[in-house]
Amino acid sequence: MQMQVLTAASSLPRATLLRPAAAEPWRQSFLQLQARPIQRPGIMLHCKAQLQGQETRERRQLDDDEHARPPQGGDDDVAASTSELPYMIESIKSKLRAARNSLGETTVSAYDTAWIALVNRLDGGGERSPQFPEAIDWIARNQLPDGSWGDAGMFIVQDRLINTLGCVVALATWGVHEEQRARGLAYIQDNLWRLGEDDEEWMMVGFEITFPVLLEKAKNLGLDINYDDPALQDIYAKRQLKLAKIPREALHARPTTLLHSLEGMENLDWERLLQFKCPAGSLHSSPAASAYALSETGDKELLEYLETAINNFDGGAPCTYPVDNFDRLWSVDRLRRLGISRYFTSEIEEYLEYAYRHLSPDGMSYGGLCPVKDIDDTAMAFRLLRLHGYNVSSSVFNHFEKDGEYFCFAGQSSQSLTAMYNSYRASQIVFPGDDDGLEQLRAYCRAFLEERRATGNLRDKWVIANGLPSEVEYALDFPWKASLPRVETRVYLEQYGASEDAWIGKGLYRMTLVNNDLYLEAAKADFTNFQRLSRLEWLSLKRWYIRNNLQAHGVTEQSVLRAYFLAAANIFEPNRAAERLGWARTAILAEAIASHLRQYSANGAADGMTERLISGLASHDWDWSLREAWKQWLMSWTNESQGSTGGDTALLLVRTIEICSGRHGSAEQSLKNSADYARLEQIASSMCSKLATKILAQNGGSMDNVEGIDQEVDVEMKELIQRVYGSSSNDVSSVTRQTFLDVVKSFCYVAHCSPETIDGHISKVLFEDVN
Repeated sequence: MQMQVLTAASSLPRATLLRPAAAEPWRQSFLQLQARPIQRPGIMLHCKAQLQGQETRERRQLDDDEHARPPQGGDDDVAASTSELPYMIESIKSKLRAARNSLGETTVSAYDTAWIALVNRLDGGGERSPQFPEAIDWIARNQLPDGSWGDAGMFIVQDRLINTLGCVVALATWGVHEEQRARGLAYIQDNLWRLGEDDEEWMMVGFEITFPVLLEKAKNLGLDINYDDPALQDIYAKRQLKLAKIPREALHARPTTLLHSLEGMENLDWERLLQFKCPAGSLHSSPAASAYALSETGDKELLEYLETAINNFDGGAPCTYPVDNFDRLWSVDRLRRLGISRYFTSEIEEYLEYAYRHLSPDGMSYGGLCPVKDIDDTAMAFRLLRLHGYNVSSSVFNHFEKDGEYFCFAGQSSQSLTAMYNSYRASQIVFPGDDDGLEQLRAYCRAFLEERRATGNLRDKWVIANGLPSEVEYALDFPWKASLPRVETRVYLEQYGASEDAWIGKGLYRMTLVNNDLYLEAAKADFTNFQRLSRLEWLSLKRWYIRNNLQAHGVTEQSVLRAYFLAAANIFEPNRAAERLGWARTAILAEAIASHLRQYSANGAADGMTERLISGLASHDWDWSLREAWKQWLMSWTNESQGSTGGDTALLLVRTIEICSGRHGSAEQSLKNSADYARLEQIASSMCSKLATKILAQNGGSMDNVEGIDQEVDVEMKELIQRVYGSSSNDVSSVTRQTFLDVVKSFCYVAHCSPETIDGHISKVLFEDVN
């Protein structure tokens, strides 16, 4: 489609170009240009721009230039990586599809496997032998070279000691694998002292409850351990303190997280506790607790649960199983933030449909239909499901609030950073009909995260991830409404730890479908492709800018780059170049024309100039919709408007994007009669008008009518979010709705960020290679 933009001439067929305008560096360019003094009146510019044809010729030339340039370090690696992207995408698809019936892709816990190995044969008739010899075999096969058991890729002393002690006790109980048992015991003897120096921020779940029980078993077996070591005395004291705080009646009255560590408790009423089994047959999805309960009760469902676990994990068992909800939701979240979710739409839809079926009015658990819900999984489900159009009530968070404070689990001993981080992210996807709970949740979580940032304590009790502090800081610095997709992805490529991240349960474990090196490799290749295409498009756009002498009309090269960046940071898919360039060129031309019209407005002659510009539109063989879009934008320029046209510019951008995509023409008549579409235009125009006023005020303009803008925009944003993600109307396509949101968020982004921040993002997103 050819896009010829605005010839306006009083009496000349071609416009006489204006002299360069004086610079006003204190003003920040956006989608329209603020007033600039022009040394003489003149006739408006003539710019002929084509999204195809000429663009294609320039693209070929740019490709030739790219291929002709001398090779640089790392180019071969980049080329190899990007060329392998289709194969990586197919491999990830295969992994996602293979896991669709899985109860969680996670690693085996030596600790939980040891408890399973301790179960005596249920039908042995008094003869002692293991019910699960496969568990013994797994232990024998998986000892680490230093004699320990635990996570091989990361050393946390609690993880190594509790896993090793459990395995040594299991082997000693059955009198097998004496050499491995001796090596494990030696490891414990050599490293027990380290418990006194361990970082309590990364304590294994229930360690102070369960480790002393294993020590008692070891003592009864006569294992040579210094049971009077000072480090152990401290753990014994913590155990007594924690057990004293557990109301025994509450433990037996309702399902709580205490069920997860039952193997560390004594004198339990099993008849009452077995009522709290999960649908899969476990006690709070814990193989260790379930194995202990099986030893005490012989319950058939517990037996079937453990048999399923060790069959699925080659004789071992994870520390938590199932983790199907957690696995699916976090995988989708990672793929979205890495910017590659568009390759897996059907797989993601299937995962979210699964999660939706498991979301109850009380929230969601990490596994199946476990009765104990948590705010972390609930928040992730709420956010992702809302963003994909599912009907989810904000009331799911009511069950995690007490006296104005929010918790992940009832009775928790400390707050989780990631639970509050995910809740903060979820609390920003607000609809008008939501009660005040989400606003209260957002305020609480933000205050918590800000306090942790101020004290430099941005580590979590459930995950060890080097990128987590940066994730939290980005969320605090850039609210969802002002976070652009490519900016978030570029930053997340440096935050995502892939297989290096470890999760904390009763021992360390890995989530292989959540933290996957292939995701990161594919995301980097995809982003590299995006950068290469963006640089070519930017060079083409810069040539267009120079060829049409737009610098003579107050448009700087930096403002052209910003216009392109805002378009590319939202519309980044390779096959949407027409929309991306349509956005950028329209923003640039609107800026140039706005500069000229403001000069006429200052002289009280804007109406006459506007009429001549509008009449000039009729002489061009344009798409009717494009001509009307520009006509409506020009009509907004009256003496009364004082050049405040941010809302009209936003609508011009939306209409241009839709026209360039081909969507507008096919649905034009129905959109004219759509109240839904009209309301989207009203909201977008109102929000962007306010935001443009704020931008102008931030950069030295009038401060009138600025107070309260943020609150007004937030109210309107709720309705816009609902109309984009929560509407049941079929009058407007989801892609068109997203276009409105993209344009509005670009205004929010510029209003929120300093010029230096924007320039930094431009450099990082477009020009800094992904390592």
